[in-house]
Amino acid sequence: MAQKGVQLDRETFSCSICLDLLKDPVTIPCGHSYCMNCINSFWDVDKGKKLYSCPQCRQTFTPRPVLVKSTMLAVLVEELKKTGLQAAPADHCYAGPEDVACDVCTGRKLKALKSCLQCLVSYCEKHLQPHYDVAQLKKHKLVEPSKKLQENICSRHDEVKKMFCRTDQQCICYLCSVDQHKGHDTVSAAAERTERQRELEGSRQKLQQRIQDREKEVKLLQQEVEAINHSAGKTVEHSEKIFTQLIGLIDKRRSDVKQQIRSQQETEVSRVKELQEKLEQEITELKRKDAELEQLSHTEDHNQFLHNYPSVSALSQSTHSSSINIRPLRYFEDVTAAVSELRDKLQDILRETWTNISQTVTEVDVLLSNPEPKTRAGFLKYSQEITLDPNTANRNLLLSEGNRKVTLMNQQQSYSSHTDRFTYCFQVLSRESLTGRCYWEVEWSGTGGVFVAVAYKNISRTGNWKECTFGLNDKSWSLICDDSSYQIWHNSSQTPVSGPPSSRIGVYLDHRAGVLSFYSVSETMTLLHRVQTTFTQPLYAGFWLPYYAGDTAEFSKLK
Repeated sequence: MAQKGVQLDRETFSCSICLDLLKDPVTIPCGHSYCMNCINSFWDVDKGKKLYSCPQCRQTFTPRPVLVKSTMLAVLVEELKKTGLQAAPADHCYAGPEDVACDVCTGRKLKALKSCLQCLVSYCEKHLQPHYDVAQLKKHKLVEPSKKLQENICSRHDEVKKMFCRTDQQCICYLCSVDQHKGHDTVSAAAERTERQRELEGSRQKLQQRIQDREKEVKLLQQEVEAINHSAGKTVEHSEKIFTQLIGLIDKRRSDVKQQIRSQQETEVSRVKELQEKLEQEITELKRKDAELEQLSHTEDHNQFLHNYPSVSALSQSTHSSSINIRPLRYFEDVTAAVSELRDKLQDILRETWTNISQTVTEVDVLLSNPEPKTRAGFLKYSQEITLDPNTANRNLLLSEGNRKVTLMNQQQSYSSHTDRFTYCFQVLSRESLTGRCYWEVEWSGTGGVFVAVAYKNISRTGNWKECTFGLNDKSWSLICDDSSYQIWHNSSQTPVSGPPSSRIGVYLDHRAGVLSFYSVSETMTLLHRVQTTFTQPLYAGFWLPYYAGDTAEFSKLK
């Protein structure tokens, strides 16, 4: 305890500039004490400014204070020296490259213990002490050491940012609130922080509840995985034994048939090869004759050509054609028929039993797919906010409403060139990719109608009509809507669809299940058409406005 008391005394009587015990101590008007040489050197730097400040509290003095040695402090320091304790700070107390250094320390700087948001200065333990002792400094806001204190200073007015502009969502100083932010909704940064903190806590509570719910679900799923693996393992083991027995029985018969066929094969192949060699000799002779005829055909001298033609053009009679009977090979057909008959009987048995086995296996469905919602409220749980990608829009399409609405125009828009842009059809795709389960609604208007579509990203943007038009290829699906009817298009196939006319269309996608459904939305939801397929890529929502200028389509905002 005595050691601790001495340490506190030593810190009390140390110079905050050199961090050593006071030498020739002097006290300046604000009440802080320093070594005479230290404070003189500190003020000598500001000699040209004629404005002198305290290194600790920043209070300024004009003119430069006259320094007089404090006799009482000198006596106390001498008494402290007699204790023999003058330990330097340990190495770990000094600031490293990653640490926030004390702004007051000179020479080798100590680690900052706190940063002051009013002083905009970081202090080590020693230099922080006035903030605990001085009444005015006690009101300052101390935070964990930060290297970003200057971000709290307004670059325009050089004032601390103590206000928050809700209109522009940024921190500002007081002068900004009466200058370029005049008339905006502004509050103190502290008030905004309190409100945001309250929102943050609410969000955290919801997140923590969701985490707890998900952890319970994960635990349940882990148990299900163990049960599935155990049951499947046992069933595979038993099935393997049964099929192995069946395969063994068939394999023995297969081996016997194979051995007999190979024996007969050798006999027949010897006979055929003998004839084959004779035919190959004849082919060689015919090729030689063909080469002579080709050489004769290139002879430019007519007389020479006519002179050599009779002897060269004569073809010798084939000696083997009459010995070959061209007919379908039937040497082993009887064997094949017998084996095929066995196969057919086995297939009939397997077909009858396989249906039952397969259905039994597929009925093992632990995670049954969630059924498609029945009400609009149910669909809205999967609502997806979608915007249009300007880089895909045809130049005759005008995007608006935050890129949620598209209008067909007579005049081309000044879009920049882009490889994703549709150049042939008046089409546009969404910026967001669509996977999982999602739902969105489309509002359309106009006399020409609209194609409400989904497509893979690699759909052609140029080229022929079929390659790039929604619904005319295997990369897109499209619902055609007009005032009186609907049609579904996919891969150039058209399917008429009946349903109540509506200017609002709902689209539901369950990507994993391969379900794409279109609904007519009014006071109730009416299913127009459901696509059941396998989606191999993420999908993108899109519009095609093929006919009249002024026709529009828009992704609705869903709450």
